[in-house]
Amino acid sequence: MFEETSKGAETLSDLFYSMAKAYRKEDFDKLMAKVDKVDHRVKEYLEDAGYEKWSRIHSTVNRGRMMTSNIMECINGCLVEARQLSILEFLEEVRILFGSWHCKNREIASYTKDTLGRRFEEVLIINASKSSKMEVAPSSEFFFLIYEAGRRYIICVEQKVCSCGRFQLDEIPCAHAIVVLKEKNVKDMHPYCFDYYKSNALAKTYEIPMVPMPDKEDWSAPEDVVAEIVYPPRYRRLAGRPRKKKKNADEKITVNTNSCGQEGHNRRTSTFFPKEK
Repeated sequence: MFEETSKGAETLSDLFYSMAKAYRKEDFDKLMAKVDKVDHRVKEYLEDAGYEKWSRIHSTVNRGRMMTSNIMECINGCLVEARQLSILEFLEEVRILFGSWHCKNREIASYTKDTLGRRFEEVLIINASKSSKMEVAPSSEFFFLIYEAGRRYIICVEQKVCSCGRFQLDEIPCAHAIVVLKEKNVKDMHPYCFDYYKSNALAKTYEIPMVPMPDKEDWSAPEDVVAEIVYPPRYRRLAGRPRKKKKNADEKITVNTNSCGQEGHNRRTSTFFPKEK
């Protein structure tokens, strides 16, 4: 029973991540139908949560390829010791940490020479390698038919749209777009990439410096703010994820009557079982 439950959970996990990354609604619906067969409660839960919050194809914005939770976990890891400080000292540690990161990233952005960011340049390279196995059949000046492993894809270069869904959602040429651009003797793919991926966008992210705070003695705070008394929250929640409760080693556990026949002790305190040397 446990093995079946474990396999079912693993199957649902794989289906969920496949749905989250799907580029076409048709693929999303097929995967959701499989989820419904495994456990209809999971489907209802995901519907109530809202597809737009976790599904790429239903997202209200494009370029949804970043895992922001990874950034938060990194920040939390750097602020473990700072959590023991008072609120003002904690905020100052956060400001210093962010300021140092901001300064370092601005310096890196200032001498970035590539037209695209390194990660997105790698995406282009990977897509270009995939395009070498495809065939192109032009239909008009902008419409092309792409043959890949027995499947056909339609692409419009003018509108930057491909039936695979990647070109318009990632806003970077997919493998089908690259093979078409090569057919049209286009050498530079960068104009077909969104400006978000280019070095100028990275530099603008850090162009506004984080100004340091003056010494506490030099602060000028309104009297009503200084006079206000801030009380601690009524409930205190421990930082981080809640830990699972572990059973007490001395907790009374009923021993199988086939082995001992007595209750009120565990295997460690039972005189029936031989002691380990």
